[in-house]
Amino acid sequence: MYIKTLTVSALNNYIKKVLDSDFILSNSNITGELSNFKIHSSGHIYFSLKDQHSKINCIMFRSAAKELKFMPENGMKVVVKGRVSVYEKDGAYQLYCDEMKPEGMGELYIAFEKLKSKLQNQGLFNEEHKRPIPLYANKIGVITSPTGAAIKDIINVTKRRNRNVEIIIYPALVQGINASRDIIKGIETLNGIDDIDIIILARGGGSIEELWCFNDESLALAVYNSKKPIITGVGHEIDYTIVDFVGDRRAPTPSAAAEIAVFNLEEFKNKILSYKNTMSVIVNMILMEKRSKLDLMKKNLSANSPRVLIVNEYNNIDRLREIITIKIKRRIEKDKERLVKANALLSAHNPLNVLNKGYAIIEDENRNIISKVAVLKEASSVKVTLKDGSTEIKLINEN
Repeated sequence: MYIKTLTVSALNNYIKKVLDSDFILSNSNITGELSNFKIHSSGHIYFSLKDQHSKINCIMFRSAAKELKFMPENGMKVVVKGRVSVYEKDGAYQLYCDEMKPEGMGELYIAFEKLKSKLQNQGLFNEEHKRPIPLYANKIGVITSPTGAAIKDIINVTKRRNRNVEIIIYPALVQGINASRDIIKGIETLNGIDDIDIIILARGGGSIEELWCFNDESLALAVYNSKKPIITGVGHEIDYTIVDFVGDRRAPTPSAAAEIAVFNLEEFKNKILSYKNTMSVIVNMILMEKRSKLDLMKKNLSANSPRVLIVNEYNNIDRLREIITIKIKRRIEKDKERLVKANALLSAHNPLNVLNKGYAIIEDENRNIISKVAVLKEASSVKVTLKDGSTEIKLINEN
């Protein structure tokens, strides 16, 4: 019989095809203990499953890892569903996981997912149904065990953040068969107290069995129908229950629930003081700016004051008066000179000056000057003006 020689890659590829075609290996449910658990930055999860005698390497891709309902840890016993195949590059077979759940809790997880899907389809998880959490609560109702660590944490956080906030504790069972009914009664009781602002539903961490009362459908409906906003602080950060989805706000721990419900008075005071200081700085800056503008306007007003203008115009008037005075004096002097010259000229041509030499001026009755003898002979009277005056002379005409 002739046996073909294979390459390493061909051999690994053949083994992969054989494993992939096997029905059992392609649809395996494997139980074991987690070890070497590692979440890669890519989101893929790498781990090993082991029992007392053997170990198998496993990988869960990111798409499947996002659907996990719990946080796996080394040493935890789990049931993994997936397929066995070969990674051809290394020639190593490993389990490719599609689902993972803690061992022995399959029925509880199935019930949890079934109720969660039902209530989600009914709209109980919708954001529009969430009641707003008051920012400044004065009275808080707490439903929890009176002896557990949760109530101590809530009281400590409340005292630290704001001693003025009053806590009303409704002692309730938070584990066991009757716990859900007890918590429902607590919600109804606290809803009947008018001045309660917020209700906290709290419990410390525990296994899924211990927290199972918070996955009750009747309790979910009571939380949904509560008139008061409800903050859930059940278990640790990785624990999720049905009431967390129905409640108005989920807190990872009871302490975190108290921090959400109780506003920090000291922080509030510091914030107000900060606002006050900021406002004071802003107001002072505005006042300084306005004062500077006012000073500038004052300076501009002083520089352009009518009083300054008037005072300056007084000086201008005095200057104009001096100029006018000088011009008038010059004009008077000039006119005086002209007058002297005109007087001298007039004196030089004054006919009266001729009279001083013995001449006379003869005028007829109409004050016409007679300069010819013929005219004189015709006149009946004349006026004769001499040096020292004038006189009327009547003439006797010989003709």
